[in-house]
Amino acid sequence: MNEPLARFDAEALPVAVYDDQRAMAVAAAGHTADVLRSRVSAAGAARVVIATGNSQLAFVAALREEQVPWEQVTVFHMDEYVGIDDRHPASFRRWIREHVEEPFAPARVCYIDGDAADPEAECARYEALLREAPLDLVCLGIGENGHLAFNEPHDADRDDPRWARVITLTSASRHQQVGEGHFAGFGAVPATAITLTVPALLGARHVQAVVPEARKAHAVRQALRGPVGAHCPATWLRGQAGARLFLDRDSAALVTDEPAVNGG
Repeated sequence: MNEPLARFDAEALPVAVYDDQRAMAVAAAGHTADVLRSRVSAAGAARVVIATGNSQLAFVAALREEQVPWEQVTVFHMDEYVGIDDRHPASFRRWIREHVEEPFAPARVCYIDGDAADPEAECARYEALLREAPLDLVCLGIGENGHLAFNEPHDADRDDPRWARVITLTSASRHQQVGEGHFAGFGAVPATAITLTVPALLGARHVQAVVPEARKAHAVRQALRGPVGAHCPATWLRGQAGARLFLDRDSAALVTDEPAVNGG
C-alpha cells in the first residue's frame, strides 16, 4: 500500500502528501490510470492533457508500470515556446514525444507547433482540436511563481474565452527554465509561448496536479493558504470539481505544520 503521510482538503481540493517523490509519482500514476481506464471502458476512448518539465518526470516514469489502454487515448500537451522547433532540447513537443508518445504509443498525439509561421492561427487550430470533445483528464504542475501551464500571475484569466493563446513569460518563469537546465542563460529563453488557458485546463472532468520538490513549497503554500485570485493562478484549483493535488514531503514543507493537515 502506498499510503500518504497526510490527507486534507483545502476548500474542497483533496490534497495528499507522500514521503518522497517516488511515492507521490506512483500514487498520481495510479490515479491517472484509473481515470483513463474508466473513461475508455465507459466511452471507448479518452482524452488527456499531460504537462511537461522536470517535475513531471517521476510521474510519467511511474505511468510505465500501469496498465493503460493507450491505443484508445488521445494526448495533448499544454504549452510550447514560440519560435523553437521540436528538436530543441527545451521543446515541450520533444518532451512529449520522448516521454509519452514513444514509450506509450497513444492512439493520437496532438502537438502545439511552436514554430508555426502564424502563432495566433496555431492557437486557433489547437483550440479547435481541444474543443472537439470533452477533456477527461488534465495532468498539470504548479510553477514556482504559482502559474498553471504558462498562465502567469496577474495576467491569467479564470474566465478567458479562449482555450489557447500567446502569452508573454514573466521573468520568474524564464529564470525557472534556466534553473532547470533547459537553457544556457536568461537571454536564450523565448519571451513568448503558446499556452492552454485556465478554462481549458480546469474544464476537464478530472484535474490532477503533481507538485514535487522544495523549490515549489512557497507556491504550494500560496495555492492552498493564500487568497484566491489571478495573483496565483494555482489558487483556482481550490473548489474545482474533480481536482486533486499530489505533493511530496519537500513541496508540502510549508503547509504540513498546520493543524488542518496534521489532523487529516
